[in-house]
Amino acid sequence: MEDMKLKHNEKLDIENILKDLDKYRPKRRGWTWRTPAPDLKMGPFEYQDSTKPLENSIGLPSSKYFKGIDPQPTPVITTEIASGRFEDDIRRMRMAAWHGADHIMVIRTAGQSHMDGLIEGTPQGIGGVPITRKQVRAQRKALDLIEEEVGRPINYHSYVSGVAGPDVAVMFAEEGINGAHQDPQYNVLYRNINMVRSFVDACESKKIMAWADIAQIDGAHNANATAREAWKVMPELIVQHAINSLFSAKVGIKKSNICLSTVPPTAPPAPCVSMDLPYAVALREICDEYRMRAQMNTKYMEASAREATVTHVLNMLISKLTRADIQSTITPDEGRNVPWHIYNIEACDTAKQALTGMDGLMEMIQLKEEGPLREKVREIKERACLFMEEIVESGGYFNAVEEGFFVDSGQYPERNGDGIARKAEGGIGYGYIYERDEDYFAPVTAHFGYNNVTQYGGDSENPSAVIGGCTFEDPDKIVYIDELDEFDNVNVRMEETAKYRNTNLIKPEMEWLADGTVMMNMFIPAERRVAEVVAVEIAKKMNLVDPEVINREIMQEAEGTRIELKGKVPFDIDLDTLVIPPEPHVLSDEEIRKDIEANPMKIVCGTVGEDEHSVGLREIIDIKHGGIERFGIEVHYLGTSVPVEKLVDAAVELKADAILASTIISHDNIHYKNMKRIHELAVEKGIRDDVIIAAGGTQVIPEEAVKTGVDAGFGRNSHGIDVATFLVEKRREMHKNL
Repeated sequence: MEDMKLKHNEKLDIENILKDLDKYRPKRRGWTWRTPAPDLKMGPFEYQDSTKPLENSIGLPSSKYFKGIDPQPTPVITTEIASGRFEDDIRRMRMAAWHGADHIMVIRTAGQSHMDGLIEGTPQGIGGVPITRKQVRAQRKALDLIEEEVGRPINYHSYVSGVAGPDVAVMFAEEGINGAHQDPQYNVLYRNINMVRSFVDACESKKIMAWADIAQIDGAHNANATAREAWKVMPELIVQHAINSLFSAKVGIKKSNICLSTVPPTAPPAPCVSMDLPYAVALREICDEYRMRAQMNTKYMEASAREATVTHVLNMLISKLTRADIQSTITPDEGRNVPWHIYNIEACDTAKQALTGMDGLMEMIQLKEEGPLREKVREIKERACLFMEEIVESGGYFNAVEEGFFVDSGQYPERNGDGIARKAEGGIGYGYIYERDEDYFAPVTAHFGYNNVTQYGGDSENPSAVIGGCTFEDPDKIVYIDELDEFDNVNVRMEETAKYRNTNLIKPEMEWLADGTVMMNMFIPAERRVAEVVAVEIAKKMNLVDPEVINREIMQEAEGTRIELKGKVPFDIDLDTLVIPPEPHVLSDEEIRKDIEANPMKIVCGTVGEDEHSVGLREIIDIKHGGIERFGIEVHYLGTSVPVEKLVDAAVELKADAILASTIISHDNIHYKNMKRIHELAVEKGIRDDVIIAAGGTQVIPEEAVKTGVDAGFGRNSHGIDVATFLVEKRREMHKNL
């Protein structure tokens, strides 16, 4: 792997990662938590709830104002990835890791819960990635490289559920998976897998996960997502969490690796904090021995990223006020199932921004011990305990499921009769539980129950020794199967997109390499349905292929609708045909301030000629707009329609270091004529060698401006930092002793 060390400025070499996968072995196993770094000093700040910083990362956009710092909050940060092509997910994993994600959760493809064994190869998925050994091995291999690059262990996660749960658990333990969903109730309620089969399989699966030190996340939050009125299932959520957590502990998973997937049950416009906070407190108090994995509410999520982000931040307020060991950032486009790169990264940044912004909050506030909060907490706990008591009275969990106790949208003990009911003698996998024979022989590690190795000369404490170790001890015994389908495999997909990896051709993408997808945001002044049709027509006229409206928001019923639309561009761009201008050169704010402090600078400026425009120049000079005043430069603004003679005379009178002239009007090249006249007047008055002259405006071409005799021209999209950098560096050039 040493020859594959990543370079920051080079793309991941997916072909190289796929090479020699049969020989790859994971470098570690088991879940890792972040390393606390209390009282951490970064830039001008000190953090109370921080963890060890990354060696390489990308900070929030605003970090540029704080010396580029990128503090990492306490919870492990999750990003869920579900594109359907694992090879492109690898690239997204790298992006997410650079933005602070250290829990990469790969969502499994639709329908895989009902497959009764492992599948091989790497077919393309729908609604997720097909979980196969090759896919897992390739992604874990890539993450080994990525975690070295960012300087922090990255937990890799998927699903141990469905009728092949034990098979999957074994494969995960062999391949270095670090976290997994495993909850037999999920199988029963949401996948209609026979309940006896599900719980028997869970014993084996959990035993294997315990051996591999895999962190387990449950699936109780699905009741929240499924119930018609999710806020009413709070007592049931606690019961489901408690059942799976205690069951897992009894099987042997250590409590510090048992994580409750808790979701605040409501979202705005509900008064969500006052409703969700008591539930969070109640759950954490009842299940205080276990870890909390806080996930955002997705049930009430529409397709607006803004709306989802606000709910996400409010959910993280609950996390901060209570406890979150893992903070999920399920992509804020869940409502339209568009798993795009940008949304994974935005969600990671949202979590980092919110949690870092709330650093130290609990040192300043505490939750009230009396009043409505405690009263609601007690009520939720009582309802949960009564719910559990009725389960016992009904004859146990299986009977309760048959009677439709679960996911009933009535708040217990109220019942609406809309719960999910399953039969103990029915469902997927029914009839496939067999009692072990007396001479049952299972010479493998981490097996649940009696495996009878002693009668074959084995050691019950080390059962696999009788065969010289099983695949857990001897990975060379693993049978690695490569692609089986000659058409639906990664090699075919990689060949189809080879030119975008191996040439200078580029296409935009949102999900898969060179998928050509772009998103457009527009306002259509029409009612919703008309706006949708109009937007698609606009996209067609722009030559977008397969345009589709993905979000619509009514601004006002009659006045108009905001439309988000996606489509594909039918072309690519050849980098070899482009002239790439260099990055604009600017000095740091600190360097400019130090220079001005040591050598004060005075300028005169104004809009010249018969021009009344002032906005552009004000943005260059005013401190409010980030202009040059913020560096301590003394500015004398003469206004608009300033004769060029007046501008130069003011420079003479004030002994100015520089003249800035704004000029928008360009008919008959008057803007360049004014620049030339300023230069000539400065020569006539004997100050040209001592004064810097710059001119700017939307019609100014820098190269043409310099031809008039001025020192620099600034065109469209120029900013105060650009002008300040030029002034400082030009003065240094003119006065080498400064």
